[in-house]
Amino acid sequence: MRTAVITLAAGRHRHLRLQQDGLARGERTPDHYVVVSMADPGIEAVVAGRRPHAEVLRLPLADGRLPLAAARNAGAARALAAGARLLVFLDVDCVPGPDLLDAYARAAQDGALLCGAVAYLPPPPEGGYRLDALADMAPPHAARPAPGTGEVVRGGDPRLFWSLSFALTARTWKRVGGFCEDYTGYGGEDTDFAAEATRRGVDLWWVGGAPAYHQHHPTQRPPVDHIDDILRNGALYQSRWGSWPMEGWLRAFEGLGLVRYVPATDTWRRV
Repeated sequence: MRTAVITLAAGRHRHLRLQQDGLARGERTPDHYVVVSMADPGIEAVVAGRRPHAEVLRLPLADGRLPLAAARNAGAARALAAGARLLVFLDVDCVPGPDLLDAYARAAQDGALLCGAVAYLPPPPEGGYRLDALADMAPPHAARPAPGTGEVVRGGDPRLFWSLSFALTARTWKRVGGFCEDYTGYGGEDTDFAAEATRRGVDLWWVGGAPAYHQHHPTQRPPVDHIDDILRNGALYQSRWGSWPMEGWLRAFEGLGLVRYVPATDTWRRV
């Protein structure tokens, strides 16, 4: 099964290099590696001359915001045009385990959206992360299923879908129709994708033996810098699906006095 790995990048060059190294060390290497640069002209130099070979696509910002949904669609379109039958999406921060591509390929079926376990790594030791040490540095994220090697848990809750690491066949991608490009900036587009997949009869499967390791970087909790993106994308999701995503972040913002919920209109607003 011809397999393409698609990742999006804007900065995080060190993370991208380690992802590329992880792919090169895998039991199975991708037939096509597509890196979508979102307004970052330095990406070509990061991946050039290294294995696996990466094809870089360039996308501009969308009204000053990262076009995450459009970038995933562009990467998938390029991979499909090159003959990919299995699309594997990895966040730029994620290093694939050596069996990730094999496990996704073994589990792949039309009508299934595949997710593997992701472990959040602590800060790197002096000298950086070592690929052969990643599995011992952190357990899989506790909020998601983590089946054993060779196991597949079907009938997953689509609200738990995450775009850090997922895969699906070319036919299933076309059935879902890709990501809604009305979403720009942080949040919501992956929840929308899972909702659309469910509406079209695509089941969520958690795949054992397909680990990815999320490299540490500073984060905000709650992500106050992204509050406007979350409100805008959340309102878009609510208009499409009748409920609000990212409610945990919204409640956290409310606790900080930054937003308030208006029950009469089912809206969240800046204070």
